[in-house]
Amino acid sequence: MQDTALDPRRWKALAVLGIAYLMVVLDVSIVNVALPSIQTDLNFTPENLQWVVSGYALTFGGFLLLGGRMGDLLGRRTLFMVGLALFFVTSLWAGLATSDTMLIIARLAQGAAGAILAPSVFSITSVTFAEGPERNKALGILGGIAGAGAAIGVLLGGVLTSYISWEWIFFVNLPIAAGALVLVPRYVRESRADGMARHFDAWGAVTVTGSLMFLVYGLTQSTTNGWTSWQTIGSLVAWAVLSVVFLAIEQRSHSPLVRLGIFRRRTLTGANVIGFLLGTMIFGMFFLLSLYMQQVLGFSAMETGVGYLAVALTAVVSAGISQSFVTKLGVKPVLTFGMGLLLAGLLYFTQVSVNGTYAGDLLPGFLLIGVGMGFSFVPISIAALAGVEGPEAGLASGLINTSQQIGGALGLAILATVATTRTDNQLAAGTAPPEALTNGFTLAFWVAAGFAVVSLVTTLVVLRRRDLAAAPAGEPVPVGA
Repeated sequence: MQDTALDPRRWKALAVLGIAYLMVVLDVSIVNVALPSIQTDLNFTPENLQWVVSGYALTFGGFLLLGGRMGDLLGRRTLFMVGLALFFVTSLWAGLATSDTMLIIARLAQGAAGAILAPSVFSITSVTFAEGPERNKALGILGGIAGAGAAIGVLLGGVLTSYISWEWIFFVNLPIAAGALVLVPRYVRESRADGMARHFDAWGAVTVTGSLMFLVYGLTQSTTNGWTSWQTIGSLVAWAVLSVVFLAIEQRSHSPLVRLGIFRRRTLTGANVIGFLLGTMIFGMFFLLSLYMQQVLGFSAMETGVGYLAVALTAVVSAGISQSFVTKLGVKPVLTFGMGLLLAGLLYFTQVSVNGTYAGDLLPGFLLIGVGMGFSFVPISIAALAGVEGPEAGLASGLINTSQQIGGALGLAILATVATTRTDNQLAAGTAPPEALTNGFTLAFWVAAGFAVVSLVTTLVVLRRRDLAAAPAGEPVPVGA
């Protein structure tokens, strides 16, 4: 292997990669603040609004492993540039959307573009910097971008939505993607993984993503057409059939998207279950709180964005602190503490009220959630790689990212369905809209707290300290974090 440590362009290459990665990270958090404005302008129904977030997460998570493998075989820089170009086109498409259907399709395509782009960021960094302090520093910078991107996203989303229009949360990607496309050939060199079988499990990615879309669609249809409608039942049957097809493909594929035998590792499986549950809590929570702040408390998009800074900045700071605690105490105690704080924060949000205030109803919960996220995402990324070596390391790293994204999409669908169903029932009974909305959010937060209880129990029962002793250090922060 060529000595990449002497590459004089490596830090400039990292700057280009970091800018593009920031764009992908921003596109998750920046959307939440704009949801009420999008709902009003494009006449979204409450049950379909969650597709603006979950559609992106589904295709991003579903094609993430395939995107990483394609980059290894076809060329990481090539796939990175393809992902950038597609992200440019799909961002323009989303910003020009004139209907709810058009925006949902654009977001699905944008998630797939992100899945092509994101894996190459870390793989290019790994081969551009020599193993040791330089590489760890470079990966640490990307991890810092992941954390800071959340804070920048909520604030930028508020500014753009309040002072220009919600379309600019997508248009802001255009100069970033265009600039990166110009600079990539100049500073980033091509690399591939040698000796790998040249097979793609594209059908595996398509079937697993399609099955999850049918599941989410079935959940959303249950609120408008009922659980016994042909739309709901048909969607759930399609989900079950495609899930079986996916498992059959994985067992017979020469290069499976997911080698099912890897789940024999108890700690890895437990970590992915916890990562999945983390996604179900976090995605849905931010979605519901964005609606609560703007539709019930009457916050502007700008006020909502500023309000989210409490949780975003707290998560960034606590993530740095948790790394040192993991070194001293181990993964399991730190993760248990983080899960406990997430549970406490979600329980706090079950008390939100119609006439609530930011200081009383939101800020304490935001602080609990922020610290809980910092003390959860770092140790879970380490637990997911415990005892995994060689070729399986890339699969394990991709799996935890995928678990978080798919968990987020499904959790959001479940929580949105719960909230919408209760709100609709209360409106039909004559309850005032603000109170009906608040009661729907409250019930959804109780369900989210139930997910937190399951994740906490899984942490205590499934993860074993002797397995976690083998956890590698200095791994990249998960793409979804």
